[in-house]
Amino acid sequence: MPNLKEIRARINSVASTEKITNAMKMVAAAKLKKSEGITTNFLPYRNKLSEALSNYLSSLEEKVNIPLAESREVKRVAILAFASSSGLCGVYNSNVNKHFKQTYDEYLTLIGADNIDTYLFGKKLNDYAKKIGLKPTEANEGLAEILSFDKAAEISDRLVQHFLDHRIDRVVMVYNHFKNTGVQTPTCETVLPLATDTLEPGKSYDYLVEPSKEEFINALVPKVIRTKFYSIMLDALTAEHGARMTAMHIASDNANALLQDLKIQYNKARQNVITNELIDIVGGAEALKS
Repeated sequence: MPNLKEIRARINSVASTEKITNAMKMVAAAKLKKSEGITTNFLPYRNKLSEALSNYLSSLEEKVNIPLAESREVKRVAILAFASSSGLCGVYNSNVNKHFKQTYDEYLTLIGADNIDTYLFGKKLNDYAKKIGLKPTEANEGLAEILSFDKAAEISDRLVQHFLDHRIDRVVMVYNHFKNTGVQTPTCETVLPLATDTLEPGKSYDYLVEPSKEEFINALVPKVIRTKFYSIMLDALTAEHGARMTAMHIASDNANALLQDLKIQYNKARQNVITNELIDIVGGAEALKS
């Protein structure tokens, strides 16, 4: 059995760890609340913009040419994947790594490595790419360091131009979708070509637009894609904060449970020491009598 000094050292070490994990949990909770607030304020705008486009398209009798919705044979694809730049967030990064590799392998079989562009966000994902021998087209910092609507719009506009120039035929985004603090779902979503399904089938609308239908639609579509990019990146960042808060909460609970076990062990060891000392005293007293 460890002596009292060793147990006290372990108790102090675990107590210090518990303080750190508790602090990290509170920081992650604050960041999560902020991120959720931004998402809550942004999603209605994104949804209404997409709804306006879909409902307008459903009101048209004739087919309108939308270059960014053109579905064509996939000869070249761009994969964007989002992980964190730091650990201590449970299986968040490993899930993204696994889902990214699965998506990459699917396209590798179809079109070959030379026709896949990879845009990786987050140190953990870039480290994983090096581990499997993959050199990304573009390595970026994590979302926590760079995320803003302007940055999302810059990335979106660049890939939109590549799509229009036929330099790529599809853009997919791999990320963890935030459901709640305990559940983040690995997701692969195609953002280009744009899906133009009607959101409210069966309804009829009568819109008047200027200067023309084509100009209106092709001016609105890039805005819809920008909001889609930003909402996905925001979703991935929110999932990261949620995963880290949950991981630190579990770590704090485990540290507290270990602390209680160590205190019990310490008390037993101390009681054993006291008992042995009493036995020695009694034994000595008996020896003096005899």
